Amino acid sequence: MVTGRRGSSSLGCLFTLLIFVTVLYYGINIGEVYFRYYQLVDEMRVQARLAPGLADDVIRRRLEDKIDRLDLPPEAARLTIRRSARDRAITIATRYAETVELPFFQHTFILRPRVSEPL
Repeated sequence: MVTGRRGSSSLGCLFTLLIFVTVLYYGINIGEVYFRYYQLVDEMRVQARLAPGLADDVIRRRLEDKIDRLDLPPEAARLTIRRSARDRAITIATRYAETVELPFFQHTFILRPRVSEPL
């Protein structure tokens, strides 16, 4: 018979595991918002670099397709594309909100992707 063993170490392990799983669950759901944001910024940067050879409506259509594929809110498709002759640059920007609803947590993230590249 083993004496002196208590169940506290098992309870501590379960508590630590519960905390880890909770952080992982929340992190994945919140991280997904930022992952899509960075994918959109990357596509905006690519289109801005290709801008000298593309019309604004082509850039807009490509970005709207990417927004649809990423399943972003419709207001993300309200893109602003500005070409500055003085600075010889293009700026592409948008603004949208994503709400994350999790147990005991609800937050609306306001995201403003914006890129500028020389022409």
